Amino acid sequence: MQRIDITEKAAEVVKQLQQKHGELIFHQSGGCCDGSAPMIFEKEDMYLDESDIQLGTIVDVPFYMNKDQFEYWKHTHLTVDITEGRGASFSLEIPLGLRFIIHSRILTTEEDKYFNP
Repeated sequence: MQRIDITEKAAEVVKQLQQKHGELIFHQSGGCCDGSAPMIFEKEDMYLDESDIQLGTIVDVPFYMNKDQFEYWKHTHLTVDITEGRGASFSLEIPLGLRFIIHSRILTTEEDKYFNP
């Protein structure tokens, strides 16, 4: 059972970025605007601390979320997707004219009991 997933289209972009940049990390902060969108960075460029929670791994890339943001999302299943358009961040997909987005749904009763005992 996973808390986070990724669409095939978004996974293809991640694989392209992995070939170019090597090890990557997803992060979704608790900031406003693009700060609350999922962003992908080279692993060495992202500093994590006790305020970050790993939600899972997608396409061999760990996905972290700020714990304050997680409080709002803890009862949801998240799916990372990609769309055309330029975000206002330093995320690696931006030069491709793309940006990652999140689709969410409420966890099923079984999932909620598993993830939030």
